[in-house]
Amino acid sequence: MLRLMCLLFILLLTVPAHARLNVVATLPWIGSIVREIGKDRVNLKVLVRPSQDPHYVEARPGMILAVRRADILLYNGLELEAGYLQVLVEASRNPRVQPGMQGNVDCSEFVRVIGKRETPNRALGDVHPLGNPHYHFSPANVLRVAEAITRVLADMDAENRAFYEANLELFRERLKKKQREWLTLPLKGKRFIAFHRLFEYLAEDFGFSIIGYIEPRPGIPPSTAHLRRLVELIEQERPQAILITPVYGRRSARWLSQKTGIKTIVLPHEVGAGMPEGADEDWFDFMDRVLTALTER
Repeated sequence: MLRLMCLLFILLLTVPAHARLNVVATLPWIGSIVREIGKDRVNLKVLVRPSQDPHYVEARPGMILAVRRADILLYNGLELEAGYLQVLVEASRNPRVQPGMQGNVDCSEFVRVIGKRETPNRALGDVHPLGNPHYHFSPANVLRVAEAITRVLADMDAENRAFYEANLELFRERLKKKQREWLTLPLKGKRFIAFHRLFEYLAEDFGFSIIGYIEPRPGIPPSTAHLRRLVELIEQERPQAILITPVYGRRSARWLSQKTGIKTIVLPHEVGAGMPEGADEDWFDFMDRVLTALTER
């Protein structure tokens, strides 16, 4: 308690800088972390809406303008933004966010990546050869990203360094409390079918397994023969549920549910996904929704 009171005292005493940093984040979950650390000392713009599938985003003029004004550009990396990020950076002509510059921040450089391919073959659906890009489902990885964002903000806005570092400490304390709560949830040993390879980090961190996928390979729609094989697998293994998201998987999951009687769980893929437009949700709320949905009977 004394430690938290000291942190709050630092936050109250820190004088805001005259010019706030302009921060652009590609994805809502990254923007959520920026808000936790930067609060009112940054101007934040998030490029991708929660309702969008992050694999299929196109560069738009408004995005280019936002990147042109940015002091810092934060992105997920591992080629998740491959369809539009390079276009935005090049078209912006902003020297501050070009590759290799301090304002160009690939968040994946700070996390532990799973699913790397030594010899990727895109023809077989290896759309993420650098590793699974959905590491925002891992509390340990998100903390690493929060620490990296704090360093970047503090280095580029030294006057508010104590403010950012105090906010990071509050973030750590909140995460510790939440992890104690989350780890009591009955997930260990459970088995699921998933549409996309989206929940591997979540499964690893919380002790459950994904025994089959509706997509035979990432980005490749399931054939009738593949779905029939999944029916056989489900009847043999009796997993708890089929996991899909608001942006993909409903049609195939409905067919499998009808054939096997297994329920379907719709999990948000992003902070704010599946919620009303403008709803106020942070990464902690997002994880609460995910884990609650997984454990509801």
